[in-house]
Amino acid sequence: MDRADVAAVLLALGAALVSAIGSVIRQRSAHEIVDKPVGAWELFRLSVRDSRWWWGAVAAVANYALQAGALSLGSVMLVTALQVTVLLFALPINARITHLRVTAWEWFWAASLAISVAVIVGVGNPTSDQQRAPLETWAVVALVMGPALVLCVLGARIWSGAVAAVLLAVVAGSSLALFAVLTKGVVEVGEGGVGALLRAPELYAWLAVALAGMVFQQASFRAGALTASLPTMTLAKPVVGWILGITVLSEALRVDDKKLFVLVAAVVVMIVSTVALARGEAAGMEALGRLRSKATAQRLASSER
Repeated sequence: MDRADVAAVLLALGAALVSAIGSVIRQRSAHEIVDKPVGAWELFRLSVRDSRWWWGAVAAVANYALQAGALSLGSVMLVTALQVTVLLFALPINARITHLRVTAWEWFWAASLAISVAVIVGVGNPTSDQQRAPLETWAVVALVMGPALVLCVLGARIWSGAVAAVLLAVVAGSSLALFAVLTKGVVEVGEGGVGALLRAPELYAWLAVALAGMVFQQASFRAGALTASLPTMTLAKPVVGWILGITVLSEALRVDDKKLFVLVAAVVVMIVSTVALARGEAAGMEALGRLRSKATAQRLASSER
């Protein structure tokens, strides 16, 4: 691993830390901003009136900036793989907020996730020599992903609860994966100056998917149990990011046949650990929400007396 890759790793880990802080803030805002069911864009409109949401938005912007720095130096596969470490940073944050101790199983899954990501980055050594893709390639991506994501949004209107949360989380995770791929192109074009950047189609698609990622992330938190939305979203980003990195930017893993089994095993462990940790984090946040709702109800009952 050369200096550029090391710098990309450090920036990606910094992005994950900031993302963990922002996610906790936005989760709380999404569940406390309004009592009645609302749509994704209505929730977004209400959220911008909440000061907590703005702190979460600042964290999101910082996350995007650090990701952009990481993606300017490393591959999409490298950076999105490291993004799942957001769950490692979320462990102490959630423990602090909920006043609950981290369990032995959570430490086990955290260690498993850390080791698996290290193996993927070290053994797979994902590389990328391409920063942008031709419009023809993006047209194919739009034809494949566009209808699929629209169907997810429509499905979330038909079904409710966990199904809706999962569908919206897929849209959010996929949007953030698209954001990561487009970031490489935006960074490269930006080196040519403001004029070149404003003429680049990637810039406008980049802004659109960044906004969509934030909107549908908030909507998925609100739609149903966090135990459904958070694991799906956390996993969708690296999976979709890897697919796009390989198909759109021709990224590759430098691994021989002897190491292939180790790499596959590490990917499986990463997926299992991510789901386990995300479910634990979501359960903790939901427990905190129930405690706060109970405390609020008790205060109201006392005041009525």
